[in-house]
Amino acid sequence: MGEQPHGVSLYLHVPFCVSKCAYCDFTSAADDPCARVPAETVHYVADALPSGADYGDAYVAALLAYLEEFVDAGVLHAVPSVYIGGGTPTLLGSRLAGLVTALRALPGLSADTEVTVEANPDSLTPALAAELASAGVTRVSLGVQSFDDQVLAWLGRRHDAAAAEAAASALRAAGLPFSVDLMCGVPGQVAASWAESVQRAIATGAGHVSVYPLSVEDDTPLAASIARGEVPEPDADTAADHLAVAATALRAAGFERYEVASYARPGQECRHNIRYWTGGAYLGVGPGAASMLPVHTAKKTPLSARVVYSWPDDWRVRFTWHDTTSGFLSCLWDCPPVAIEALDASDAVREDAMLGLRLSAGITDELATRAGAQTGLAELADAGLVEHVGGRWRTTERGWLLGNEVFGRVWSGE
Repeated sequence: MGEQPHGVSLYLHVPFCVSKCAYCDFTSAADDPCARVPAETVHYVADALPSGADYGDAYVAALLAYLEEFVDAGVLHAVPSVYIGGGTPTLLGSRLAGLVTALRALPGLSADTEVTVEANPDSLTPALAAELASAGVTRVSLGVQSFDDQVLAWLGRRHDAAAAEAAASALRAAGLPFSVDLMCGVPGQVAASWAESVQRAIATGAGHVSVYPLSVEDDTPLAASIARGEVPEPDADTAADHLAVAATALRAAGFERYEVASYARPGQECRHNIRYWTGGAYLGVGPGAASMLPVHTAKKTPLSARVVYSWPDDWRVRFTWHDTTSGFLSCLWDCPPVAIEALDASDAVREDAMLGLRLSAGITDELATRAGAQTGLAELADAGLVEHVGGRWRTTERGWLLGNEVFGRVWSGE
């Protein structure tokens, strides 16, 4: 099995949104965190809530209640990174800063722990940016997607380009390093629009830029609209052209591509995401939040009362405890996980190899051999999709454009 990096990273999910974007398949809903507390579903944190507490207060209290359980169980120690995503975490307003302050006081976190918060431009004010910096946030992931108002409208985003630039200005004023997320391959997004969005992202002063092609996920409003013929499907060739334009522009501006979709100035790589791609253990808390722990760590949780107890300690277990906000708020450990999966030694090492090929550094010969991927990688090299340099296998630019072929081949062990 691959050697897992030390410690357990933490992902906290905040499901609130003002409205749901047509392409989004994350666990989120158009719920107002300022609404009345649904008392019938938060019984186990009700005593901790102050008078006048709202839905957002109850949600934050529930997150902290779960974390206390994991701390008491000895799961959270030497936490290298925390990522608060959504949904729209910034809809929590000052509650979000309060959550980070409480996180910073947990015994597993240190001054070196990276704490990232996702933010939407329409709910990130200068005052909130300053609060987050004071609370201990170390980086912000800003969901811009485009600096073209027509593209933003097509995607169903609530902000415009001016709001995105104002949010970036607020982060600079607060002294918070930040990443800008951009989406390419959107139907109707012409080359000039995409090139301008990349340049305006660079001009914000961001130290990190993520570039994602629009993907159509099952059971989303976008998938339904495409099925009805109301909107065209994203074009893969257009997305590939956009990715190439972004790579050229970002490199010219001093960014390095350290992962298939991620570019950073030196020292501004996302430590949390790197752990996902290098087999690091992580604990997800909140509806839809996935976890992956070594079995010997999972046995410290209530999972030990389930099938996990019979699995070898050197396996890994991936699980999601809740898939709805009401489920998360209504039961602590009194319900089974909605999904649970074991990764035996063979699964784990093949997954480490597959995910490692997302990184520009690639994987070692030793890992490729243990994953049984040497023959497949040699054939992929003949096709120009990977290369072997200095004892490491790494994906080429062409291979990143055909990533499913590379990653699928390694995962299959062929």
